[in-house]
Amino acid sequence: MTNDKLIVRINELAKKAKTIGLTENEIRERDELRKEYIKNFREKFKTEILDNIYIVEEDGRETKLTKE
Repeated sequence: MTNDKLIVRINELAKKAKTIGLTENEIRERDELRKEYIKNFREKFKTEILDNIYIVEEDGRETKLTKE
C-alpha cells in the first residue's frame, strides 16, 4: 500500500476512533497500518537523507557518513 493510501486509511480510523470507537479488528488494522507507515518512513529517510550525508573535513576532504 502506498503511503498516501496508508495515511488516508489511518486518518479514517482515527476519526472513527474519536467519534464512535473502533472494533477489535479495526484496532489491529490501525496498529498494522501505523507500523507499515513507520517502516516506510524510516526506509525513505535512510535512502534520501542519511545515505547522502558527508562530513567535510577542515582540509576540504569529504567523508561519507557511515554506521559504526
